[in-house]
Amino acid sequence: MTATSLRPGAAGTETLGETLRRLSGAQKGAKGAPAYSRFVNRKLGRLLAAVAFHARLTPNVVTGISACFTATAIVLIAVLRPSWPMALAVTACLVVGYAFDAADGQLARLRGGGSPAGEWLDHMVDAAKTSSLHLAVLLNFYRSEAVGRGPWLLVPMGFAVVAAVLFFGTMLNEALRERHGAVTRASRTAERPSILRSLLVVPTDYGLLCWVFVLLGAPVVFFSVYTALFAATAGYLLLACLKWFREIGRLPR
Repeated sequence: MTATSLRPGAAGTETLGETLRRLSGAQKGAKGAPAYSRFVNRKLGRLLAAVAFHARLTPNVVTGISACFTATAIVLIAVLRPSWPMALAVTACLVVGYAFDAADGQLARLRGGGSPAGEWLDHMVDAAKTSSLHLAVLLNFYRSEAVGRGPWLLVPMGFAVVAAVLFFGTMLNEALRERHGAVTRASRTAERPSILRSLLVVPTDYGLLCWVFVLLGAPVVFFSVYTALFAATAGYLLLACLKWFREIGRLPR
């Protein structure tokens, strides 16, 4: 995760509360981030980052913890039949994994700044979970036949493609803007984030998707909500691609 630098602090010379206040004062704006990620997950990540700082963990270790929780959830989805205990376990692992995902970059700022290797590792983990989560849903519903083995199985397949393209497009846009000297999201941290936009794009929020898995105990209900999120995310990606293409087309050669 890209991390701007904070004044390095010593874990033994300040309290946990002081660390939280120091980190909160340097929190990135993340203009227009979806509501759950912005208002809930970032705060959870801030707390975990402060705890990790006092435990003297490195950002890469925190990224690894996030990956372990998320991977556990994906394996549970892939190998177990839908049930309420399974749904609760999956949701808990996904939510905790996402909170740790928000903590690694914040921990890097507490330690004085991130590294290219740390940013690479964070993005690689994100890329892996982006597609594999939906492929696990496909495998679960194919094996359990909760919705039959007909065309509905195209939904998780399509969601895997849409999620991967959305993630790649977001990263590619930032890389091209930076290469051509245009304004990037990282350089807009001083702007006041839009609350309205955060609410409008909440159907595309990965954090919301994590909580939807609590419905997996009732497969038909889960699949209905999951399909609605897929449709909303696909629609968002289509509109975003049109906007991005125009913006990238205006960049200097």
